[in-house]
Amino acid sequence: MSAPPLRDWKARPEGGGFFALWLIFTIARSLGRRVVRPLLWPITAYFLCRRGPERRASRAYLARVLGRPARLMEGARHVHTFASTILDRVFLLGDGFEQYQIDVSGLDELHRLLAKGRGLLLFGSHLGSFDVLRVLALRRPDYLIRVVLDKSQSPALMKLLDALNPTIAASVIDAAQDGPSVALAMKAALDEGALVAMLVDRARPDEPSLPVDFLGGKARFPSIPWLLAASLKVPVALGFGLYRGGNRYDLRFEAFEDEAIQLPRAERATRLAALIARYAGRLETMTRDAPFNWFNFYDFWQADDADSTASLDEAALQRRTLRRRAAADGGGEQQSY
Repeated sequence: MSAPPLRDWKARPEGGGFFALWLIFTIARSLGRRVVRPLLWPITAYFLCRRGPERRASRAYLARVLGRPARLMEGARHVHTFASTILDRVFLLGDGFEQYQIDVSGLDELHRLLAKGRGLLLFGSHLGSFDVLRVLALRRPDYLIRVVLDKSQSPALMKLLDALNPTIAASVIDAAQDGPSVALAMKAALDEGALVAMLVDRARPDEPSLPVDFLGGKARFPSIPWLLAASLKVPVALGFGLYRGGNRYDLRFEAFEDEAIQLPRAERATRLAALIARYAGRLETMTRDAPFNWFNFYDFWQADDADSTASLDEAALQRRTLRRRAAADGGGEQQSY
């Protein structure tokens, strides 16, 4: 009998404790990226053997995006791509940008939206590397950047990454706080004209979400980020940090909502569904462009598509769920093995 699908990504244990991660990252920084990268293949093989639910989720996803059953080496490439971005975090967070070729497009769009003086929400996803988005701090040092993430999801990895770059660590808005505290911290940053980044493609099983078309099936996307964007009354942009192999990344930004999102109560359900569907469409386009960059290693397409959102009050939704969700999950951000 096959194992049941993995649906609750929060229930999966973090792969490796602090010492194991510290040892790997210390070796990487001591010997260099080129020396350590070949070690990713045996690590990939290990996790393909030991992490059955994630392996099955990978194959199910690849079948959707490739339009056919995935081959063994394609599954390995999927996990290896994920492992590559995790390794690169050591260098991207440790001021090692100089060894990467990062092509950036859409900076003019970000600057145009930030020039409105109201701050900007940057919505990302578990597609590629969210850390590479921090290249903005180098390309545009005039930007104030804050990232919302749940440090409790992968505590060993987050502890290590915080140690790698205390400056970035200090700028994080921790989503593990109570909801009002997180919302107030985000509003304070936006009032200062900051760019506040968060991930918006992963919903907890008990979190309000809406089913929309995505890669040939119905998939649930969280509604809280969009309700929050409407309440904060700021423009929204999208960001994608696609890994292209070797030392190459493709960093793309695009405007999503030039003005504040409007969700009048009488039309909230319809408009909210339209927003999420439009976002899912953009995410699907990027996913097909970089299919091995998808790092949601759990059953993303779920049978239950009942709408649990429209009848709930916006403020209550924020208080009940914002504290518990990884808006830009850190380690967390890409489910850490």
